Amino acid sequence: MPWIDLEGAVNVRDLGGLPTTDGGATVGGRLLRADNLQELSPADVAVLVGDIGLTTVVDLRSSHERAAEGPAPLDAVDSVRHVHHPVLPELGAATDVVAAALLTRADQDRSRYPANPAAGHYLGYLEDRPDQVTGALRTIAHAPGPALVHCAAGKDRTGVVAALALSAASVRREAIVADYAATGERVEAILRRLRSSPTYRADLDGKPAVVHEARPETMAAFLEQLDTRYGGVAAWLADHDFGDDDLRLLRARLREP
Repeated sequence: MPWIDLEGAVNVRDLGGLPTTDGGATVGGRLLRADNLQELSPADVAVLVGDIGLTTVVDLRSSHERAAEGPAPLDAVDSVRHVHHPVLPELGAATDVVAAALLTRADQDRSRYPANPAAGHYLGYLEDRPDQVTGALRTIAHAPGPALVHCAAGKDRTGVVAALALSAASVRREAIVADYAATGERVEAILRRLRSSPTYRADLDGKPAVVHEARPETMAAFLEQLDTRYGGVAAWLADHDFGDDDLRLLRARLREP
């Protein structure tokens, strides 16, 4: 797993080098995924902007999270475009660090897919905010250079958008699931960081550890339900105004050297 070790973020990795169904692989330095970027150091900014050439940040957090957390170091970099695509309904102070543990949302997630409520939660992004999900993918596809997608933990919202992008690029399903599960290697460090922020501390305290796990069966179930309910990623995208040209551009972004 091509981790990018930074001082101010702990769940950052490059989605290059993942095997595709036709024997190819995704290209490195095109799409990164990350957790919260609020604590990036000057050295971190130099790595992302100077070394990697980052041009675009896709922020999946809610408007409340963005306002509560305030400006991040990359906001001051003129060469980096920041695009906001909140994939949760805007529900006041809800942060979605552990939104599946919130009573009303948990009920919705269980009713959506009782066999795996976490996968049901992910399906909720597609049902509740399809325009924001496709908007995030379109921003990635049209980025002039490397793009980075992030939320708070870099697990749920980021995991779903990354999985959709990789699926559109014909990455092998087991590789998509493995990428999602890799966040589990850094869950403790992620939680330590988020607990240091008043924005997220209340959501995290007292919640069962299972809520924070990046279980491979959750992503596998989500992708299986995409097939069962919508006919696959490409069909879902087409049904939500993400056309053939968008899909070709996204595939080319992740696959062509």
